[in-house]
Amino acid sequence: MKAPTLCIVVLNWNGADDTIACLNSLAGVCSPPTSVLVVDNGSSDNSLARIAAAFPEIEILSLSFNLGYAGGNNAGFRRVRELQAEFVLFLNNDTIVDTNFSAPLVQSLQRDSSVGIAVPKILYHDRPQRVWYGGGFIRLSTGLIRHVGIRKTDAPEFNLAGATGYATGCCFAMRCRDFERLGGFDERFGMYAEDVDLSLRVRALGMRIWYEPASTVWHKVSASLAGSPFKKLMIKSGASLRLFIKYRAWFALLLFPLLQPLRLAASLSSTLFESGFADKTSSKP
Repeated sequence: MKAPTLCIVVLNWNGADDTIACLNSLAGVCSPPTSVLVVDNGSSDNSLARIAAAFPEIEILSLSFNLGYAGGNNAGFRRVRELQAEFVLFLNNDTIVDTNFSAPLVQSLQRDSSVGIAVPKILYHDRPQRVWYGGGFIRLSTGLIRHVGIRKTDAPEFNLAGATGYATGCCFAMRCRDFERLGGFDERFGMYAEDVDLSLRVRALGMRIWYEPASTVWHKVSASLAGSPFKKLMIKSGASLRLFIKYRAWFALLLFPLLQPLRLAASLSSTLFESGFADKTSSKP
């Protein structure tokens, strides 16, 4: 069997409904020659059987335990290397993709050797006119990490390709040789910040993170956390602290407790937006 040019890794954990919907959207993706690998991250429900029944032609790597985002995707990548793909694309299972979403990402990597990661424009699934990710901004000196354009109405300014601060782990593509050279995801980050860490390591090699809005993905935000703002904030906070310690961002560590009330307010605001409450209240006379 001929090796695929691209292998798309979709990580599943107790999320068969989302994964099946994601795989349905991937069914039309064929450029470049593509294979799809589902990694089941130790699901405790009947996800494995349901996904296998719906897509018997797709390979599933079944893990005995939940290894987290980083560990599960690293396990998937080891299988990707066995398949001898040239590029790997990591994709959250709670996404729906445009039929042509992968080609612009791979082309960005093929066109320019200085591009280490290619990342698409990502819109909210339930509010497709709103941006979830239009690039990433990071300033480690103060601990500021945020998506560009988050919750803003999609506009021409988000259709400009270019270098950005970091790629979100929701969806991005890399050359397999680069991901392998970096040692994959740092598994000390269970969930959150592993994407920022990987991006920083790519940039340390002198390569760029490339935002490519010709590629579009729609994201069902935080599906795996059931919309809990406090749980999400605690997990994010722990990951951020680990990131600051790893990169010796001592001033960011000092600022962290002072800014935590603002993070909680932002998390609550995000949850209200994602639940639709904000839209409902803003539409009242």
